[in-house]
Amino acid sequence: MSALPQALERDWRTPLELTVLGAIWGCSFLFMRVAVPHFGPYALVEVRLVLGALVLLPFLWRARAQFPARRWLWLAPIGLINSAVPFVLFAWAAQRAPAAIGAICNAMTVLFAALIAFLFFGEKIGMRRALALLVGFSGVVVLATAKVAGLSIGTAVIAGVLASLLYGLGVNLVKRHMSGLPPAASAAATLGCASLWMLPMALTHWPQGPVPGAAWACAVALGVVCTGLAFLMFYRLIARIGPSRASTVTYLVPLFGAAFAWLFLGEPVTLQMLLAGALILGSVAVSQRR
Repeated sequence: MSALPQALERDWRTPLELTVLGAIWGCSFLFMRVAVPHFGPYALVEVRLVLGALVLLPFLWRARAQFPARRWLWLAPIGLINSAVPFVLFAWAAQRAPAAIGAICNAMTVLFAALIAFLFFGEKIGMRRALALLVGFSGVVVLATAKVAGLSIGTAVIAGVLASLLYGLGVNLVKRHMSGLPPAASAAATLGCASLWMLPMALTHWPQGPVPGAAWACAVALGVVCTGLAFLMFYRLIARIGPSRASTVTYLVPLFGAAFAWLFLGEPVTLQMLLAGALILGSVAVSQRR
């Protein structure tokens, strides 16, 4: 009899947590947009990485016996590929385009993960996924040729797509070289390594003048909530419903990112952005169908 209440609890809890996680990651693009003009991309990303790693550090400490020295030969480059460089690219894009642009580009991660698995790791992609990739890339072309307030956003789109490409590579590396490790502890390790990679650039590009309180608040929220706590929520979802269903949060991030940027920053959402988002999210949805 107790199984029924537990199942009902899971039924309402999972969509609620997916929605909250989508909102948190959608907020990350808003926070970057507010904070990066004052910090610059390198210093902002360093703050984000350090705070995210600190939130997850207790999990790494508890599982430290599972992280011998040889593990760090993979953890260090994965931290660079899966966190440090993509975070910088998205922050750089946030200086040059509305927050919704980065959020829409982020949805390409799922497609790039499938493409890299096919090209380099021998996984089958299938005709449906191949067509979904073409549709997704057509959405990127539409987005890259868009203009917001008369200004071209092509370079910001390229940066966001490159970040998503690195995320897709990182997903495959994590799958092959970090399986069997506690996910939260692994995230702490890779974020810590990424912060060390970024430290020299952050120190040489640290803001010279005072940073406003609002920018600091956004930077702290970006690290603590959008990185540390969000990773915990995501890994808990993966453990409960599996990676495929958990990845449906990808559909929500652009929606929240665009909505928050419009609501709080007054940034426009153009017809071309909506068309590109529909093409990219539609292709992701098709590629994820069993």
